[in-house]
Amino acid sequence: MERKEKLLIVEDEADIRELVSFNLEMSGYEVIKAADGEAGLDIARSHHPDLILLDLMLPGMDGLQVCRQLKADQQTRGIPVLMLTARAEEDDQVIGFDSGADDYITKPFSPRVLVARVKAALRRIGPAQETSSHRVVEIHGIGIDSARHEIRVDGQPVVFSATEFSILRFLVENPGWVFSRNQIIDAVKGEDYPVTARSVDVQILGIRKKLGERGEFVETVRGVGYRMRGE
Repeated sequence: MERKEKLLIVEDEADIRELVSFNLEMSGYEVIKAADGEAGLDIARSHHPDLILLDLMLPGMDGLQVCRQLKADQQTRGIPVLMLTARAEEDDQVIGFDSGADDYITKPFSPRVLVARVKAALRRIGPAQETSSHRVVEIHGIGIDSARHEIRVDGQPVVFSATEFSILRFLVENPGWVFSRNQIIDAVKGEDYPVTARSVDVQILGIRKKLGERGEFVETVRGVGYRMRGE
């Protein structure tokens, strides 16, 4: 029997928690639930789910704090985190991505969009987990180790979300080439991924910030998209 992928929902509102759980179980996933951040961290460390759906506004430890702890822990840092929130402002999304979130789903959301985002996130990490080759790509002091899912900037490790990792790796592997926002989406998530081109801008902003001075090599080509400057 094929193993069901295990998802953790961390949501304090019981109605939303049960609605999300129902739709994911109907889509064939195994679901475990937590009502607050502390319980979510404990379950993530003990059960190691394939993906975590994390509410931003939690009692006590909020979603940003939980996400930062998940990404700082070697046991859980590779688990993709989808942030659930009623905050739609761009600044809030940037803060969420900076904390390590891999995607940002704004409430209210349709069950179909939720399931599609979950499928896309799981599909995105699949090839990286199955890779056995040890390949490192480096340019402008930015080193990407796909097998270890690790990025180093001037030799120092820097934590990127799974989506940021995929976008940066795509650009680094194709230096000098200009890609539109839709081409970047298709390359890192698949053509059926329901995300706006504007979300790519938010991810690029986060990537540049984490690269520090090296962020200048991720160039904007006005009216077209983005590229990694060639050597």
